[in-house]
Amino acid sequence: MFDKIKFGFALTLVIAGITAYYMVEEQVPSVFYRVLGLLVVMAVAIGIAVTTELGGQAVAFSRAAAMEMRKTVWPTRSETLQTSLIVVVGVTILGFIIFLIDSVLKWAVTSLI
Repeated sequence: MFDKIKFGFALTLVIAGITAYYMVEEQVPSVFYRVLGLLVVMAVAIGIAVTTELGGQAVAFSRAAAMEMRKTVWPTRSETLQTSLIVVVGVTILGFIIFLIDSVLKWAVTSLI
């Protein structure tokens, strides 16, 4: 029950921050200060949301995802370039084949007419 109240308060802060961003445009013409205020409000709202059970699960999920990203074996630069070259050559060849088929079909249709 207390988690729902925290989430409600965090959501209220987000809505209030976005509303305030637009409402104080005349009083604070500098976009920098309005964005800074909005970021502070968002940080507080996220801080409140993270203290809930669901927020804790989201943080744990994010950490696990980051750990899996570190485990990933990324291709080397040369492997990436070779694969990209193969794709470019393949697309070029396929484009030429489609062009030939289109030209033959165009010739056939114009011959019939």
